[in-house]
Amino acid sequence: MLEKQNKRARRHQRIRAKVKGAEGSPRLCVFRSNQHIYAQLINDEKGIVLESSGDFALKIDGKVKKAFEVGQAIAQKALSKKIDKVIFDRGGYKYHGRVKAVADGARSAGLKF
Repeated sequence: MLEKQNKRARRHQRIRAKVKGAEGSPRLCVFRSNQHIYAQLINDEKGIVLESSGDFALKIDGKVKKAFEVGQAIAQKALSKKIDKVIFDRGGYKYHGRVKAVADGARSAGLKF
């Protein structure tokens, strides 16, 4: 189990070397656990989290559907702060399943990346 976590951490470090969030276009970071999924908008220049969203309050069946809703929720929060462009950080996960659903949900709500 530790080997799997180390591999993901190394993949995430390679991604983070290239992906930086700024004032105008923050980084949309995704974290996926076995049961939940979280998304954050991060300004790396200042080192602060602008907005965050998770699937705790959602009463929907299906992890992928919840992930889509999390993407829409984070996009609505971003648009309310007049942020329409973000840089997607998949967090070392494959761009597949729940991670892809977060991205699709954010795009469908109006974010560009």
